[in-house]
Parts: sequence; C-alpha cells; structure tokens
Amino acid sequence: MKKCKVCNKPAVYHLTEIQNGEAQALHFCEDHFQEYISGQAPQDEWEPQDEATLIELNSQDLELDEELECPNCGITFQEFRSEGRLGCPHDYIAFREPLIQLLENIHGEREHIGKFPKRAPTSSQQQYDLIKLRRELTAAIAEENYEKAAALRDQISKLEEEEQNELESDSSAE
Repeated sequence: MKKCKVCNKPAVYHLTEIQNGEAQALHFCEDHFQEYISGQAPQDEWEPQDEATLIELNSQDLELDEELECPNCGITFQEFRSEGRLGCPHDYIAFREPLIQLLENIHGEREHIGKFPKRAPTSSQQQYDLIKLRRELTAAIAEENYEKAAALRDQISKLEEEEQNELESDSSAE
C-alpha cells in the first residue's frame, strides 16, 4: 500500500513526472493532491521517489500477489486482479491483507463511513449499527472487558428499543 508523501495517509493519486529526463513517482492523499495540483506548495517539498525505487516496490507487490492462492478454489490473487472476481467465499480469508490494502487505497478506510442511500429506510442504518455493536460486544466479552461490554449492551438495548418504538408508531399510523 502506497502512502501519501506528505502525511502518511493511504495514497489515492499516483503520478509519474519526468524531470530532467528521469521518471519520478509521487503519491498523494486527496488533500495533498489538490494542494500539489493547485501549486500551493513548492514541488521540491514532495520528495519524489526515483524510478528504480518505484520498479523495486512494484516488483515486490507483484511477487506477493503471485504467491497468494486460495486453498479452496485455487484462484490466485493475480487472477483476481486481472478478472475482477473472486472464486469463492474463502478468498476473502485467503486474500485478507491484500484486499484490505486494496480497499484502503480505493476508499481510504477499511470500513464504510460514508453516506447511505437517501431512499434506504432508517431501519437499515439501525440494523447496520446493531450488527456492528453486537460484534464489538462479542469482542469485548472475549477480551474480558466487561465494562465496555456493559456499555455496548446498553447501546444495543437502546437501539432495539428505538426500533421497536418506530415499528409500533408505523403500525398505529396505518
């Protein structure tokens, strides 16, 4: 996973510039890319990598990708990258780390933190929150962090109560 040259966030923009006949790679997050493109900061602050470093990094990534193979269906990570489809549900486990890196490169995060569709009912957001809280509760219990588990249990109860109240108000409105 490439990092922004300025702030160490995952890079979402990858530029190759030719300066004095030499290719130099630049990697930026969204914010610093905008600064770079608008010319708000001098170019020499960005510390570009030379071409040899870029080739070395890319070859390391390819070696790792070629080695990964799902023990269940036999698809390699390289095949997934070329076809765009996984072979079976076990691939998510077999390719966990490179998939996480891929998602971070594309979205900048490991979890969905954005908006939900406007036409989606509020209950879908509540269901998502409940699932997330239940996972956190299971993890807290496994870690024997009972104070956190109690707080999560209370949050779950509150969300379930709100959901029940909404269902009752919807049925009484009909």
